[in-house]
Parts: sequence; structure tokens; C-alpha cells
Amino acid sequence: MDLDNSPHVPFFRPIIERLCERDYDLLVTARDAYQVRELIDLYGVPATIVGKHYGKHKVLKTLGTFWRAFALMQMVRKQKPDLAVCHGSRALLLACTLLRIPAVAIMDYEFGAELPFVKPRWLLVPSVLTEHKMGFISAVAQYPGLKEDVYLSMFQPDPTLRDRLGIAQDDVLIVVRPPASEAHYHSPEGDKLFSEVLNRFADKRGIKILLLPRNKRQEIELHSAWDGQIASGNFLIPTHAEDGLNLIWNSDLVISGGGTMNREAAALGVPVYSIFRGKIGAVDRYLADQGRLTLLKSVEDLKKIKPVRRKTDGSQRDGKANPGLEAIIRNLVAMVEFKTVAATASQFVTEDVVPHVMTSTKEARN
Repeated sequence: MDLDNSPHVPFFRPIIERLCERDYDLLVTARDAYQVRELIDLYGVPATIVGKHYGKHKVLKTLGTFWRAFALMQMVRKQKPDLAVCHGSRALLLACTLLRIPAVAIMDYEFGAELPFVKPRWLLVPSVLTEHKMGFISAVAQYPGLKEDVYLSMFQPDPTLRDRLGIAQDDVLIVVRPPASEAHYHSPEGDKLFSEVLNRFADKRGIKILLLPRNKRQEIELHSAWDGQIASGNFLIPTHAEDGLNLIWNSDLVISGGGTMNREAAALGVPVYSIFRGKIGAVDRYLADQGRLTLLKSVEDLKKIKPVRRKTDGSQRDGKANPGLEAIIRNLVAMVEFKTVAATASQFVTEDVVPHVMTSTKEARN
């Protein structure tokens, strides 16, 4: 399994634990990008760092992907894994193509960039994406709910978080995530909305803005642009990685330029406003249609933001596994078992296994 972005760490954490409970041998790799390194330490995920992020320059990004794919190949070629799993890691998919390792990509955004001639054997997608073309020509299996639902079963609210961050209980806390300026889907419109959001709430009494920069460069830029508000305590930037779900749960609303935090807030029932201005995926459209996510398309739309205190009961989660997690586990197990049986019979694994995998998904939903 390869974790190449921050959201992949909490997402794969319960999947790793469930597969270990079934006595599968796992090799977990991670990319030193965004908060991945800090999060694997925070959650205790046993991952080996391979490669890093190479910035937003397209040539460097491409060369970095090929270099990381080569490093992954050197690590796994002697171990001959039965299956490789990722959430859209291009380096992993490239390495698997070259080593002929069956790969499954779990994806929830249909507009992700692809590498030519590189595709997973299987796709695992949330059921809301079943009627949407994912771009890859692969066998598609489904899981119910959202990606973010998969790891909610492990979430336990931390009622001490506000005190630790120095936020008064009667303050309105707004968690703000900047747009992913180095991503291929980045749009300058999102940057404009982000600046307008900060300007709108910069000097409002009783409102605290918790900024969550994606990397050190963004953190430096925020300190430079908003030094006065940060010095006064109106704007806060955590000094180390925090559990994202707890930050959301203790907030009154979330404003984010990225998809995962928006969907996490929607899953937790926290008011959330999206300033993402790239192509809106089917999952976000689904949440917007349900009224669980507000899409902000212009500066005028900022009037829709309602900065009021939110009531929370602080109750503990029941810890029960989510149906989406159960479906993912059953699909991965089915894929590994079909591959192993075919290898024993000296046969090449074909897409003929897909009806069985789809059946296991259907059974999990039922």
C-alpha cells in the first residue's frame, strides 16, 4: 500500500488494521509530502518513507513520479507482492505496470490526472460514482458511502482541543484550508476566494480562524501576509500535525479549497463551504444536492457563510465498522485470493474475476 498524500493516512489506517487482523503480510510505503510523515507518526501507521513531493512545476513533478516509481520497484521487486493498493498514487501504478503487479486504485474524483499507458487492473469507487466515467479503462467495483465514512468508525472526539489551542468556548471557530496551489487541478479563482474569506473575518470579534496550510511554503506565505492577525491571536496555525477530524468536530464551520476536508465535515455534520474552483466531482455535487456542502462560486457567494456557534454533544463514537470499510476489505481479499489461485494454476489473472468482486461488493452493501 502506498500513501502519497495526507488524506491517505487516516483512510488506509483502518484498512491496514483489518487486513493485519486477517494475517495478511503488508508492506506500506509513504511519500514525504504535505503532512504525511507527521500523520503516520501521529496515528502509528508502520510505513516506510519513499520519495517526496517535487513542487508544482510539471516537468519536475513528472520526473519525480518516475524516480519514485523506480525507488518503489527496487523495494518490492524481490518480494513479489500479490496485490498493490493505492488511492491514485501515480508512482505506484507506474511501478506495478513495469513489474506486472496487479494493482487496485481506490478513487473518488473522476477528474484526476492519469499517466499515459498506466492503469490499475481494478478501480474501487464510492457508489455515487457508478454512473460517472473515471477515465481509466479498468474493472470497477463499488463501496457504499464516502471515502471519509470509511475511517469515521475510528474517530473519538477530543473535548480538550479548544483549550489546548487557546480558543475560548464562546468563540466561533472557523477552520480554513487553503487551495492546493501545487495540484494539477488548481484554479486561481480558488486563491481569490481564499483571500476574500480571510479579509472578511480578519478583524471580527469573537471569531477565530484556524489556518491549516498544506506545506511549509504555504505556512511561510500565510505568516508573511497575515502576520498581524497571527500575532494578535485572531488567526492560528497549529505548530504540529493535529487529527483533522477533531479539528473539524471542535469547529463551528469549515471553509476549504480541497475535497477531503469538505467531505469530512459533511460526514461529521459540520457546516462546510467549498472554495474549490476546479472541476467539481460527482461526490461534491452529490453532497451539495443533499444540502450537506455549500459550493461558493464567487465573492458574492461569501454572504452565504453563517459564522455562528455550533452545538455539539461531545459523545463518543460507537466504533462500529462502516459498510464502506467492510466492502473495501471484502473486495481486496477477493482480489488477492483470485490472483493467488490463478498464480497457483500458472494462469494470467484476467478481468473474468470482476463479476465475483462485484458480487462481494453487493453482498457487503446488503
